[in-house]
Amino acid sequence: FKQLGISLKKDEKDYRGKKLLKRAMQRWLPAAEALMEMIVLHLPSPWLAQQYRTELLYEGPQDDRYAKAMRACDPEGPLTMYVSKMVPTPDGSRFHAFGRVFSGKIGTGKKCRIMGPNYEVGKKTDLHVKPIQRTCIMMGRSVDQVDDVPCGNTCALVGVDAYLLKSGTITDGDATDCHNISVMKFSVSPVVRVAVEPKTAGDLPKLVQGLNRLAKSDPMVQIIHMKTGEHIVAGAGELHLEICLKDLQEDFMNNTPVRISPPVVSYRETVTETGPQCLSKSANKHNRIFLHAEPLDDDLINFIMEDKFRMNLNEKDRTEFMRENFDWDRKETKTIWALGPDGHGPNMIKNETSGVQYLLEIKESVVQGFNWATGCGPLAEEEMQGVRFNLEDVTMHADSIHRGMGQIFPPTRRCMYAALMMSAPSLLEPMYLAEITAPMSVVGGIYSTLSKRRGITQGEYPRPGTPLTVVKAFLPVAESFGFTAALRSNTGGQAFPQCVFDHWEVVSGNAMTEGKGMANEIVMKIRKRKSIGVIPPLDRYLDKL
Repeated sequence: FKQLGISLKKDEKDYRGKKLLKRAMQRWLPAAEALMEMIVLHLPSPWLAQQYRTELLYEGPQDDRYAKAMRACDPEGPLTMYVSKMVPTPDGSRFHAFGRVFSGKIGTGKKCRIMGPNYEVGKKTDLHVKPIQRTCIMMGRSVDQVDDVPCGNTCALVGVDAYLLKSGTITDGDATDCHNISVMKFSVSPVVRVAVEPKTAGDLPKLVQGLNRLAKSDPMVQIIHMKTGEHIVAGAGELHLEICLKDLQEDFMNNTPVRISPPVVSYRETVTETGPQCLSKSANKHNRIFLHAEPLDDDLINFIMEDKFRMNLNEKDRTEFMRENFDWDRKETKTIWALGPDGHGPNMIKNETSGVQYLLEIKESVVQGFNWATGCGPLAEEEMQGVRFNLEDVTMHADSIHRGMGQIFPPTRRCMYAALMMSAPSLLEPMYLAEITAPMSVVGGIYSTLSKRRGITQGEYPRPGTPLTVVKAFLPVAESFGFTAALRSNTGGQAFPQCVFDHWEVVSGNAMTEGKGMANEIVMKIRKRKSIGVIPPLDRYLDKL
């Protein structure tokens, strides 16, 4: 103890073995002090960090007053604050909106614009103008009320939870030209789902309320209320879902039991080759839409999912990005109408028409149809990924009353469904990267377990200085349920796996052809589970076009 420079109490010196070692380490290297020292020494101050982080955080022009104030961390500038997490109160009934002030000051009673992630400048969607009820500083277990908080600090707001779901941007009440701060991106996707229902019918309102509270408290979890009455909880994996469901029952439903379905996996619909041109007519037969589908470039899909390319970049930045990475010129980049679903998904619609009159009048209707189609595909009502729709021609009625939203929106969706089905459609399944640490003597059991679950071994790396080795493999998420228990039974409990979501992989086979590959089998199972018919309705869609 003298060599370490620490002293133990008299009763602590009587400890033996692991307990003594633990207490000695607590005295020699206290976790709280070590962590605080690392933060002080290695994390940049807000004033320094915001100088280079602003261009990544602020979605608006980098030369407007909000970006300049954020870059300078100016307490006298306009207010910009990002709410990153909703922290539940001890009783679970309300939430503190926790976030960081990037410029200006936020205080109790100040009238602010509360902008959700779907807010766009000039529009009123996802926008609320309300005063801040209370400003607090969260210090460990206590929440202390203060008058105001200047930029560079984190704080919690009371009353904002009524207007924001998970995150959002807060600015001055008169700041009508302020853009959003970028929404957080996660390295994992909510690909594992379960359906929950109350064991007693009378507890349904309590379940719905509990699910809404769970959606606020966890930035990663997704809650979906289906038209069929099902309530879906989607998480990143088996363990994440288990934690979410435990919180749901114990913290947000006062220990009310719920019935949980077996976990299922989310898939994505895609195309594997360029298809022929498809035609769809409007209900009044006066408008026709011609388009075809083709696979989107893999690099571009990754850039979109990593938020490096998005439609709210200014035109110059978009053009420069596409020219450097894909050799697209300015004219071709301008023909990108939208990404979808929801304006930021990994699908694209491109306008390749020429000389079509009144085309811009129907652009909004076509984009809405594109968002609808990509959010709910024709094979199994799953999202699309990696599909590019090229609008080739549009024939429209001369009178604007006959080419409104109701005449363009539905045929656009039907035409996209037909285009996907004619382009060798398939499914994408999520894949984990599994890192399995074990002694060399049990590696055979690891390989046999992986082969039974469609695992793809990537390599085997010995850990220097130890008798352990690390096996890396790709494992389908659908095969991961019970994987840990099976692995330990085959290796005598000596293997320790760690699974992280890595990428989406094309399922072998054509989803439309029965008996050729797994894709069709999975489609049939999903359609049966969702009660949407067991045969993909290709003929029904083609007959209507």
